Amino acid sequence: MASSTLDRPAGGGSAVRGPVRRLSAWLHRHAGVRLAALLAAPLFWLVVAYLGALAVLFVSALWTVNGFTGEVVREPTLDNFRTIVTDEVYRTVALRSVGVAAAVTVIDTLIALPMAFYMAKVARPRHRRWLVVAILTPLWASYLVKAYAWRVLLANGGPVDWLFGGPGSGPGYGLGATVLVLAYLWLPYMILPIYAGLERLPDSLLEASADLGARAGRTFRKVVLPVVVPSVIAGSVFTFSLSLGDYITVQIVGGKTQLIGNLVYVNIGAANNLPFAAALATIPVLIMIGYLVAVRRSGALEEL
Repeated sequence: MASSTLDRPAGGGSAVRGPVRRLSAWLHRHAGVRLAALLAAPLFWLVVAYLGALAVLFVSALWTVNGFTGEVVREPTLDNFRTIVTDEVYRTVALRSVGVAAAVTVIDTLIALPMAFYMAKVARPRHRRWLVVAILTPLWASYLVKAYAWRVLLANGGPVDWLFGGPGSGPGYGLGATVLVLAYLWLPYMILPIYAGLERLPDSLLEASADLGARAGRTFRKVVLPVVVPSVIAGSVFTFSLSLGDYITVQIVGGKTQLIGNLVYVNIGAANNLPFAAALATIPVLIMIGYLVAVRRSGALEEL
């Protein structure tokens, strides 16, 4: 009797399991509710933290600052955007920022294509994992450490100067140095999507192209390129967007160069003009929205 009493589950336990089982069965029958409950927390965080921040950014961009009191005037107006469009300085900075981001993307693409192709199709399988680790290793270091390391390399009389023939021969600090450092920083984000895309390319297609007499250039254009273009576009989303909004590298190696990120930083700090800084910050956001809309039909977004 004592043994059976101890082995018998408590009455409260069955009462608890009953509603739990009914709830589980009900959720099993209603897949939509189950999915909504699973995604509720991340979607809430996305709406509040990300989309909410963007909404505040767009709203505050419509405000202005009183020139006498320095107080924010919370009355909707397009004065900030009108200034950005009509003032030649801001137009120049915006175009320069887009040009730097495009140059970084092109340089990274030209470097990443042969590296990714070697990793995916030439290197031995047991070596590929080590090559991937080598590509990822720079990402383990701090952004600031890498940027300041390049500042030392590009300094007058530094290693880059001696590589080009002596003091003053290297690029020094400026727009060229900014493009060079940004291309180095974001190169892994271009290599990895291209490598993933090339890994899905069957070797039999390359062999069939060679058997049909196609040379390497024709095989690349007709077989490899159509497969790798979505991966290149996917990588460009990272390199272009990260370069477009960067301001730390420009501060470290850019010299007197000004990009959108620097103007946002100055208006938040020294100028204390948050509405105008918000208006400037909307430019990269709008450019990237337009870019994503333009490439969404290429299948590149599926590579992200």
